[in-house]
Amino acid sequence: MTRGNQRELARAKAAKKNNEHGKGKRGDDGLSAAARKQRDAEIMQQKQKKANEGGKEDTKSNLKNLGSYILPYGK
Repeated sequence: MTRGNQRELARAKAAKKNNEHGKGKRGDDGLSAAARKQRDAEIMQQKQKKANEGGKEDTKSNLKNLGSYILPYGK
């Protein structure tokens, strides 16, 4: 049941493939950990601000549109 070096070659090929793609790893953006943390915090603050502003407007318009979907029980 010897397979020669086929198994070793397959392992080497798989290791090379995994190293090239860097599966699950973040690309190097040249930032230190502190700078990356600051950048991410600013991005999240912008997203939260946008969600808070947009959410209020959407709620009002959604309430107006709900009237057309509510049907009385008798009909």
